[in-house]
Amino acid sequence: MKCKLALSQMNTVLGDVAANLETHLKIIEQACAQQADLLIFPELSLTGYFLQDLVPTVALRPYAGDPIFNQLLQASRRIDLVVGFVQEDERNRFFIASAYLSGGELVHIHQKIYLPTYSVFDEGRFFAGGDRVSAFDTRFGRVGVLVCEDFWHASLPYLLWQDGADLMIFSSASPGRGLTKEPQLDSARWVDHINRAYASLFTTFVAHTNRVGFEDGMNFWGGAMVYDPNGNVLARAPQHEEALLFCEIDLNQLHRTRARLPLLRDERTAMVQRELTRILSNGSQPAGR
Repeated sequence: MKCKLALSQMNTVLGDVAANLETHLKIIEQACAQQADLLIFPELSLTGYFLQDLVPTVALRPYAGDPIFNQLLQASRRIDLVVGFVQEDERNRFFIASAYLSGGELVHIHQKIYLPTYSVFDEGRFFAGGDRVSAFDTRFGRVGVLVCEDFWHASLPYLLWQDGADLMIFSSASPGRGLTKEPQLDSARWVDHINRAYASLFTTFVAHTNRVGFEDGMNFWGGAMVYDPNGNVLARAPQHEEALLFCEIDLNQLHRTRARLPLLRDERTAMVQRELTRILSNGSQPAGR
């Protein structure tokens, strides 16, 4: 089976959900014109990133009754979508979230688990953190979604791998940091490293898209990319400019790679569970032999 991905590295208007929705719909038209199967938007693509006190005013509930989400759900009848937004739950808590939409239905929501509150980041002041991660079924097989800081913690991609995800979708709003002598931002270099590492270690496809543009004095660098289960880069978008990156992935590559490198077959999950239980309950002392 083959799947044609479209990765949008778009600029957003801070706090203007209606304007950002209009941009989404235009990009959806472009992706459909190129016969893409799945279109992935960056973190908080409907709202912008440095929201702070704007969080309650831009929050959405991802159901057909919401006028914003209704249009996206209707669009998902033509192409599967991953969109980033602020989710308000039934008890009025706010989450950074990504939703997977397909066939006019909400298939899955991932609420960002790890909220950076250091350096230029202040997410913990304004958002609640999610507390679960799971893969889910799509017409292209089993998929997992993570948001930005989530994929800096190896436990979450590992759990998605064990839960059956053969395509990991990472979305971010990563500002550029770390100027060096190299022709690449240090933050971009690190993201590239970990994307390649997860694709290789978990013998899975990794698709990552990051926003572009300036917001609150910060520059977002873009650099969307797709890796195959061998850790080879299949496609890469330019940095520091809006782009729509297309990449067809061949899911049969999973069979070829895992037959050659059976890491998934040999993974000892029961041992991992046992050792984590020991660490959490007894400290770091090894069990007696």
